[in-house]
Parts: sequence; C-alpha cells; structure tokens
Amino acid sequence: MDRFTALATGFIALLLIVAGGLWYYFGFIVLLRIVVGLIYLGMFIVFTLIFFVLLYARSFKYSIITLLGMISSGYVLYQCYFWQNPIHIGYIISVYVIAFIVGMWWIMEPDLTISERLRSAESLERAGNYRASARKYEKAGNYRKAGENYLKAGLKESAGWCFEKAGDYEKAAEIYEDLAEEKGEVYYLKEAHEFWKKAGNLERSAKCLEKYAQEEPWFWEDVAEMWESAGNEEKAKEMWAKALEYYKNEAEEEGVFWEDVAKIYEKLDDKENAKSAWERFLEYCMKEAESDPSWWKHVAEAYEKLGEKKRAESAMKKYEEYRESIETPDG
Repeated sequence: MDRFTALATGFIALLLIVAGGLWYYFGFIVLLRIVVGLIYLGMFIVFTLIFFVLLYARSFKYSIITLLGMISSGYVLYQCYFWQNPIHIGYIISVYVIAFIVGMWWIMEPDLTISERLRSAESLERAGNYRASARKYEKAGNYRKAGENYLKAGLKESAGWCFEKAGDYEKAAEIYEDLAEEKGEVYYLKEAHEFWKKAGNLERSAKCLEKYAQEEPWFWEDVAEMWESAGNEEKAKEMWAKALEYYKNEAEEEGVFWEDVAKIYEKLDDKENAKSAWERFLEYCMKEAESDPSWWKHVAEAYEKLGEKKRAESAMKKYEEYRESIETPDG
C-alpha cells in the first residue's frame, strides 16, 4: 500500500469512526443534520464565490441562477441548524435532484430545442429539419443517415465525420475535397488523401496529396511514394524531383538533410550526385561528432555508403566506445 492510499484509508476510517460516535451518542437525526449541513455549507460557499465572479463579469443572467442556488443552500443550512421545518430540506433536495437530471439531459443534446428533443429523427427529417434530424441519427448510431442529413443541412464537416464513422471513406473523401475548394484550406486535402487511401483509390489519394504538397513542400517525398503505390512511375519520378529540390534547399541551411538528398539521388539512380551528397553529409556528421559522440554512428553510415569500410569500422568503434562509456556505471 502506497503512502497516499494509506492516508486516504486512514482518513475514511476516521470519518466513519466520528460518524459512528455521533450516531451512538446523539442519534441518527443529529448525524443527518451535520452531514447535510456540511454538504450544503460547501455548496453555499461555491455558489457565493461564483455569484460574485459572475457579477464582476457582468453576466447577470447566470448570476441570478447562482443567486437562487446560494439562497436555497443557505436556507438548508438554516434548517439544519434550527430544524424547524425539516420537510423543506427534502423539498429543496428534490429540486436539486430534478435540476441535475434536467441539466444532464440538456447537456446530452445542447444544440436541440425541447420540441426537437421530443420528436423522432424520421419526423424531423420529414419536416425538413435536417440539422436536428442528423443529430438524432448520429446519437442513435445511424451514421450514414446522419451524414446524409448533415449534407442537406449544409454542414459538410459533420457529414464527413459521420461518413467516416459509417465506413464510407469514398464519400468522406469527396466531402473533404469539396471543403478544400470551398474554404481554400489545404488541411482538408490531407484528410481527403487519407480517406481515398482507405477507400483503395490510390490515384485520387496521390492527387490530393500532390495538391497539399504545393503548400506544404516537405510532403513531396510522401507524394512520390504515393504515386509509386498507385503504379504511376512517371508521376513518381516527377515528384521525386520536386522532393529533391526541396531537400537540397533545406540542406544548404541545415546539413543534416544531405542524407535525404543522397537517398533521393540513389532512388533516381544518379550515383555521381548521390556520392557528392553523401560526402556533404559526412562532412556535416564529422563536425557534429566533435561535440556529440553519438554522431559517430552516422559518420560510420556515411563512410559505408561511400564504400570506405575501414573508416566506417573505425567510426563505428568510436560510437560503440561512447555507448559503453554512458552505459557503464561510475566506479
């Protein structure tokens, strides 16, 4: 048993002992008055604090609600102390229970009116109230019907989510493509790419990702791989060239990207430029290894790519010595 559990267990045991003592010496009614009084004392303090915060924020509508809570909890405290009309405590507790149930019911469907809550999804659909109907269908787990009604209501994002839940990835992808065009936000193209991929339409998936990469160029490599998966080698080669251009620009600023440049050159079967890129990457790794010995591993990899096995072995040995030095306990 950990310390917290032991303290919690001890505290609960102490409360039970105190409650048992009060019941034994003063009777159940006194115990009830104390327990209910303490509960409503806490509620009174909370309502009071919230009331003044809302007044300060000039939220008069909700401050009136908290004022009612403050008055009612204060009255319960009064009755618990004087015990003149204990039946009133029961009435107030009943009101609180009913308010809690109604509140939970309201929270479950906050965007529906009372009349919409009482009608069926089918009835709302026939009446042309597609938004409320879709919400009802969604809650019932009928995601396809929910998606159809959200579309009729013009709520495409909600419709896309519902078609995704229904497993209709093709319809979801179409919706996200439409959203990308309507709103001019490339984020939706990435979503469309994912759903076309799930639907098995790799060509449409690649096209969406290609449009996305025009705004987010670090995805050109993913686009190239996507076109390869779609079986279009010509398009894949074109995308690899774009990825190469992107990584070359990045490598000029941050040398670590020369590794990516080298790998793409290898992909394009350009051995001469691949070798040059590996040399640039090696130069970068050697400089990093001066301050961080973990980079000797990458130095070894670069030498391996350049066909210099002895130097690769020597660099790997330095890396292994470094690993041993940090894994071996002091002393």
